[in-house]
Amino acid sequence: MLQINENYQKLPGSYLFSTIAKKVAAFTQANPDKNIIRLGIGDVTLPLAPAIINALHAAVEDMAAAETFRGYAPDLGYDFLRKAIVENDYKARNCDICEDEVFVSDGAKSDSGNIQEIFGPQCKIAVCDPVYPVYVDSNVMAGRTGVYNKETEMWSNVIYMPCTAENNFVPEFPKETPDIIYLCLPNNPTGTTVTKSQLSQWVEYARKAGAVIIYDAAYEAYISEDNVAHSIYECEGARECAIEIRSFSKNAGFTGVRLGFTVVPKDLKCNGVSLRDMWARRHGTKFNGAPYIVQRAGEAVYSTEGKAQLKEQVDYYMKNASAIKQGLKDAGYTVFGGVNAPYIWLKTPDKMTSWEFFDYLLENANVVGTPGSGFGPSGEGYFRLTAFGSYENTVAALERIKKL
Repeated sequence: MLQINENYQKLPGSYLFSTIAKKVAAFTQANPDKNIIRLGIGDVTLPLAPAIINALHAAVEDMAAAETFRGYAPDLGYDFLRKAIVENDYKARNCDICEDEVFVSDGAKSDSGNIQEIFGPQCKIAVCDPVYPVYVDSNVMAGRTGVYNKETEMWSNVIYMPCTAENNFVPEFPKETPDIIYLCLPNNPTGTTVTKSQLSQWVEYARKAGAVIIYDAAYEAYISEDNVAHSIYECEGARECAIEIRSFSKNAGFTGVRLGFTVVPKDLKCNGVSLRDMWARRHGTKFNGAPYIVQRAGEAVYSTEGKAQLKEQVDYYMKNASAIKQGLKDAGYTVFGGVNAPYIWLKTPDKMTSWEFFDYLLENANVVGTPGSGFGPSGEGYFRLTAFGSYENTVAALERIKKL
C-alpha cells in the first residue's frame, strides 16, 4: 500500500517566504496603483560583476567547441574552483582545509537542508531562536523534531537557544546536550555575530559534548570587525567537530546563478565513521554537479578583478544597511544588526505582533519586510529588513516609514 512521508504533514503552514509572497501578491492585485518596495527576502539586486560576466561568456564559448566542451562535472566540483576556494577562503586565513574536503553544490540552502541526511533519526538538534527556517523544517521532514506545539510554536524534540536583546542576540550553551548544533554567523535574521573567542568556546563545547556544529557562513563577506572569524576553522579543534556551509549568493550575487559549497574535514568522525566520506557518498548519489559555466563564474570571484568588484558591491549593500539602521533610529525605532551583516533587526512599535507590523507596513507604507515570528518564537515582536535593495529604494522606503 502506497504511503506518504507523514512528517511533511507536521509542518505548520507554508514556508515563511512563500507566505509573504502570497500576501504581497494579494495586496498588489487589490492595489495595482501602489509602488511596493521589497526589503523582505534576502535577494540581491545589483547585476553580476564584470569579471563574473566575462568568465560566464568565456565558459559559454568553451561549451561551443569540442576541444573544451564539458559534460558532467566531477562529484566534488572542478579542481580549478576547489583550489581557488581553499587558497582564498582557508589557507589565506591559516585554516587547514584540503581540496578534497570541499564539496561544490548549487547553493547553501540546498546543503543546509540536505546535510541532516547523514545523521541518525534520533539525533537531537539545537538551533538559535530566531533561526533560518530551513534548519528546522528539513529536520521536521526527516522525523527528527518530535511534536509541534501551536501555542509555543516549538517542537518537542528541538533544543531552542533563545537569542534576545537581553543576551545581545548571542546564543548561550544549552542546558540539554545536543547532537547537532546549527550556527549561522553573521546571523540571519538578527544580523549579529560573535567574536572569534566566543566562537572558539562553541568549538570546545561541541568537542566535549561529542556534538557536530553545522556552521552557516553565508554572510562572512559582510564582516567588518577584526575580532570576528570568517570561518569556524580559524578556531583550534574545529576540524574535529564542525561542518561549514558557504554561499556565492550574497557575496557575488549568485542568487539566480546558484553556487555554494560545503566543507567536511576528514578529522570529523562519529564512532570511527568518516562524515566526509558519508557526505561524499550522498553527494555522488544525489547530485550531478554544478554546471561548468557556473563554476567558472565562481572561479572569477577569486580573481583580482573579481575581489575588487565584489568588495564594491558588498560596500554598496552595507551602505544601505547603515542608512536603514540610522534612519530607523532617527524615527524612534529600537534597532539591531547592520554592522557585520546586511540585515536590520528592529523591535515592532506599539506592541504590535510581527505579522501585524508586516500588514501595517505593507498597507500604509507599501514596504515589505519579514515578520520576526517567522524565524521562531523568540522572533515575535521583531521585524527584519534587508539591505539588498537599491540605494534609491532603500532611502524611499525609509522616508515612507518615517511618515507613519
